Amino acid sequence: MSETADAFWSFSLAFYGRPGVSLACIALQDRHGCDVNLVLYACWVGLSGRGRLAGADLARAEAAIAPWQSRVVEKLRAARRALGQEDRRGPVLELYEATKAAELAAERIAQRRLEALAPSESAPARAARAADAAANLALYLSGKAAGEAAAPIFVAIAEAG
Repeated sequence: MSETADAFWSFSLAFYGRPGVSLACIALQDRHGCDVNLVLYACWVGLSGRGRLAGADLARAEAAIAPWQSRVVEKLRAARRALGQEDRRGPVLELYEATKAAELAAERIAQRRLEALAPSESAPARAARAADAAANLALYLSGKAAGEAAAPIFVAIAEAG
């Protein structure tokens, strides 16, 4: 695994853990059909100094992971959520935890595919990084009527920048 993949994965884990971000990501996913990995990718590209994405960049990123997301990640997520509604004891708990781990491993594979498309890191000023990340996220969310749901993510971007 490349250092960039580790950087994107590490960023994702840390950023997702910021106040309000995880709930916002799940709301964007469940209510607005957004891909959490693309949300995080848009933020990471900007905040890591890789600049602004164009619509074609996002389309390429989405195309790179869409088949994997639909064939693997979404199916694992559905299985995990179904197991979460069961009485989680003994073997059911073990299966739930294994499914959760498999879902996270599948998400990480999607992130590796995205990081392969990431622009090279440059050295923009810190404020420019936050502005780039916000612009990238706004571009990804355009047309999705998801601004209110994404508000905590925009706050986290501003705080990180």
